[in-house]
Amino acid sequence: MTEEALDPTTALRPRIPSPLQPVEDERFARHGVRLLLKRDDLIHPALPGNKWRKLALNLREAAGRPVLTFGGAYSNHLRATAAAGRLLGFPTIGVVRGDELAHRPLNPSLARCAADGMRLHFLDRATYRRKAEPEVLAALRERFGPGAYTVPEGGSNALAVRGCAELGRELDGRADVVAVACGTGGTLAGLAAGLTGDRRALGFPVLRGGFLAREIRRSQEEAFGAAGDNWSLDERFHCGGYARTTPALDAFADDFEARHGLPLERLYVAKMLYGLVTLAQEGAFPEGSSVAAVVTGPPLRP
Repeated sequence: MTEEALDPTTALRPRIPSPLQPVEDERFARHGVRLLLKRDDLIHPALPGNKWRKLALNLREAAGRPVLTFGGAYSNHLRATAAAGRLLGFPTIGVVRGDELAHRPLNPSLARCAADGMRLHFLDRATYRRKAEPEVLAALRERFGPGAYTVPEGGSNALAVRGCAELGRELDGRADVVAVACGTGGTLAGLAAGLTGDRRALGFPVLRGGFLAREIRRSQEEAFGAAGDNWSLDERFHCGGYARTTPALDAFADDFEARHGLPLERLYVAKMLYGLVTLAQEGAFPEGSSVAAVVTGPPLRP
């Protein structure tokens, strides 16, 4: 396989930079704030949004070797990795949290991974929590081959964070605040590093626990040698935790879709936009400022 064929930026022809669309929304306009949508969901139909930005440099580094990675039963990262393997012609192994799932019919997300050629391996939850420990990784490599290139859960390693810095550079000078939903924090870590001056990144965690700030600082130190101070988190909008929603969130998402004709992914994007509307109503953004909301992916499709 040629070097050009192994380079995802060449072979997959992503839409970079992604579009930046102004949105007329009176909930922002009444406070003198301009809302923009950074349409990363349009980067590539199979690898949309932050999944493309996190995977691109990792796939280049893997150079056609099998890729072994981790995720939950509804992981967008697993889906994107499986799709990349199908499109670029390399094997993929998905280590899935929860060995009880091995005896159940595959949900639409895991079924899509399997259809794209990903070999699924289910780990019990206690072992999965230890997935980064050397003995667990050694056992997986022994099972699936020592030559496999390992990507962590959510794709968030130093290469992924550096890839996400390009998102910040695309938005630098075009918005005062850039907001993104956070799972592992890698996208926010890179995004913030790509911004300059007084521009800030704002993250909305979709998991409970209050651990994410520590992970973002660690990610920035690993990727860039130092952690920045131009980012913050608002942890009020996880709606109970990952893969959970509330009636209020669903009503908000339905209303946003009706206002703007944009179908919303509910587990990340809707929570981030719900948080931004709340902050605008609280007067958190100065009059005359612009806020860019990163649409990290489309609604899940079977």
